[in-house]
Amino acid sequence: MSKIKKRLLYFLGVVALAYFLMLIPDSDKAGGNAAASKAFTWNKDLLWSQLEDNFRAAKLENKSKVDSNIQALFLSGEELVDKIKLPGIAAADTNFTLLLNNFFSLAPLIAAQPQQRDSFIRLYSKIRREVKLQSQHWDINDVVVRNSLYQLLYGMRAAEEEVLLQTASVPFDAAINVTDVVSATPAAKLFGITVHSGDLLVSRGGAEVSALISRGNDYPANFSHVALIYVNEKEDAFLIEAHIEKGVAVSSLAQYIKDKKLRCMVLRPRADLRQLQEDKMVPQKAAKLAYDEALSRHIPYDFKMNFYDSTAMFCSEVASYAYRKNGIYLWQGVSTISSPGVVDWLNAFGVENFVTQMPGDLEYDPQLGVVAEYRDPETLLKDHIDNAVMDVLLEQADKGKQIKYNHWQLPFVRIVKGWCMAKNYFRKPGIIPEGMSATRALKNQYFVAMYQALKTKAVAKIDQFKKDNHYLPPYWQMINLAREAAAEQ
Repeated sequence: MSKIKKRLLYFLGVVALAYFLMLIPDSDKAGGNAAASKAFTWNKDLLWSQLEDNFRAAKLENKSKVDSNIQALFLSGEELVDKIKLPGIAAADTNFTLLLNNFFSLAPLIAAQPQQRDSFIRLYSKIRREVKLQSQHWDINDVVVRNSLYQLLYGMRAAEEEVLLQTASVPFDAAINVTDVVSATPAAKLFGITVHSGDLLVSRGGAEVSALISRGNDYPANFSHVALIYVNEKEDAFLIEAHIEKGVAVSSLAQYIKDKKLRCMVLRPRADLRQLQEDKMVPQKAAKLAYDEALSRHIPYDFKMNFYDSTAMFCSEVASYAYRKNGIYLWQGVSTISSPGVVDWLNAFGVENFVTQMPGDLEYDPQLGVVAEYRDPETLLKDHIDNAVMDVLLEQADKGKQIKYNHWQLPFVRIVKGWCMAKNYFRKPGIIPEGMSATRALKNQYFVAMYQALKTKAVAKIDQFKKDNHYLPPYWQMINLAREAAAEQ
């Protein structure tokens, strides 16, 4: 045998050995236990069905009769708003339930005949302001309180957005101002909204994992990301946020806007908080702290979601850390994840803490006021479809569906991971994020493919529903259609 052949065989042998060695699975199974809590469930399928029937009937009903019903419900709603303004009212007060039911009854009528949609949105903002004011005196960690607050804030948003989607042919303002929370810090403009240094921006990204983060919670939410805004004395605005790809970083307003957002909400510490009464510049100090730390040290992304350890940070932790250092403890109601399927899937991506700080739960913190909300008419539908698909996938997760990966691709991905680690050393992001193993990168690839496959089938069914019924399926129907699509896979 020639020397060339021997060398070639030796080389191939080394390559084969290296390949098979790199097939050895990672021992990167994350730890952590599910939260000792219970996921919220609506259990109102009959009500959702009745509301849809009311919508169909109202589309065919005499306009004057529908208008009369709308006016009666508006009148009842305003009377109930006056009742929930009483001092010391409890979260379990029946007037909140009556107000929620009244709002749900009003929604399908407005969706059928949207001439009074603006009045409906104003009523929604008024109720939200009063609920947030009353929640300042509630124990947010009490289950009854949390359930009531969730039904009111999340449930009314869901109803309002059903109206917006059903009447999308009538233009609506993307930005809606909710509460004028006084701030002494420098200001800037974002999405046409005046934001102040120290404001918290919760948003929903367009990536598949964003849907998992927003929905994978005991209280499924609309938001998957948190950023803290810093505005300097020259009114230059920056966003401090943790990215999976590169850790904690500082972005300009233009960069923040360019990064795909399906929705955004502006939250601000209340001006009457004791800490702000003592020093009205606390939000500015918190924002400046986050800004300085992001520029002075490398802070990798915290896949474990451990908000007690600031050596690495996830998005919520950036905000909570900066404010905690300035005496304000955000997320007074901690987030819990108790669903076995959700825990298993998040565990597959390295999450170890299931009592944590989820972006969507920041809305319920009574220390914060809702300043404004931004929903792009073009992306609101995508947000709802993404949520429905993810909700059905998480149902499958609870039934034992696993996130797998292609074992034979592992050696090649490990080589890519090595290159990414070299880039990370020089403070540059790689295509596999710092802190994510090759195995988890493959699991993410599997998760995305699984999600997209179901979404493609679900969208086809949604389009057919719209063609057959001449209206967009409401969210509960999107869930049913996604379930049908999943059953056919």
